[in-house]
Amino acid sequence: MELYPLKVFLTVANEKSFSRAGERLLRTQPAVSLAVQRLESELGEKLIDRSGRELVLTDAGRILVEYARRFENLERDLENSIAELRDLAAGRLTVGANESTSLYLLHHIVNYRRMYPKVKVRVMRALSSKIPTALIDGDLELGVISYDPADDRLESTVIYTDHLAFVVSPSHRFARRESLTVSELGMETFIAHNVVSPYREAVLREFQRARVTLNMDVEMPTVETIRMIVQRNEGVAFLPKMCVEQEVEQGTLCEVPIEGFHQERKIRLVYPAKRGLSHAAKAFLEVIKAHGDGAGSKKG
Repeated sequence: MELYPLKVFLTVANEKSFSRAGERLLRTQPAVSLAVQRLESELGEKLIDRSGRELVLTDAGRILVEYARRFENLERDLENSIAELRDLAAGRLTVGANESTSLYLLHHIVNYRRMYPKVKVRVMRALSSKIPTALIDGDLELGVISYDPADDRLESTVIYTDHLAFVVSPSHRFARRESLTVSELGMETFIAHNVVSPYREAVLREFQRARVTLNMDVEMPTVETIRMIVQRNEGVAFLPKMCVEQEVEQGTLCEVPIEGFHQERKIRLVYPAKRGLSHAAKAFLEVIKAHGDGAGSKKG
C-alpha cells in the first residue's frame, strides 16, 4: 500500500469534502475521488458512505483514519530525524499545552532557544484532558499538564509547583484583609473557568465540606477574560498564581489567603515512556532538568 492514497483519504476525512481536500492537496476533485476509489478497491472495503448529502465514514473508514494518522506521524518523525542527521542542532520541537500551562514553558523555551537556536519550536494549543491520549497515539511528543496522568505508558517531570490564588479587585471589600475563611465567601460572585479540571473540583469539594454555596454565576473560556472581569470588581476568582503574579505585583489584583485552603498545582512535562524521543525533545528534557524549578521525575 502506498502512502499517498492514505494521505488523500485522511485529508478527505478531515475536510469532510472531496473538493476541499482537492484544494488543500492542489489536486482536482476527480483525482482525489479516484485515489480514494483505488484505496477502497485495494482494501476490498467501502471507506466512505456517499449515499447522503454529507460525507460519512464507514466502520472501515474510521479504522483506516486512525492508521492513516499514525502513518502521518511516522512520516513527520522521519522527516524530523533526517533533518537532525544533517544538522544535530536543527529539527522541530512540538509541545502540547493549554492556555495557562503554556505560561510555565516560557523560561524553559528561552533557555532552550539560547542553546539550540536552529530548532523550530511550536507550542500547540490543546485541551489538558486530551494531551495524554495524543501522546500515546503519537500525535504529540511532549505535553504539559497540571495533573498526574496515572498511566504506565507515560512519564512526567514536574517543571513547576504553583498554587491556586484567591484574587479580588483592589477596590473589593476583601482587598485589604490578611486572610479569609471559606464561610465568608458565600455571598461572592465567582468568575469560573468553564474547563473541567482537578483544581475546579478541589474548590467545589472545599465549599461543600464547609457547607457554603459557591456562586459560579459567570463562566468564561480563558484565564485572561476572568482576570479582566475580576479587575473590574465584577466578581472574584481562584486562578493559578503564575497567571496573576504580575497583576498582584503591580497592584491591579489582590491575593487574599483562605484559611485552611492551600491547593498546590504541580505542572508536569509528560512524554511517552517507551517510545523513543527525537533529539530535539531529548535536549528539551535536559534543559528542563538543568534549569527547572523544583523539577523531579516520576513515572505515571
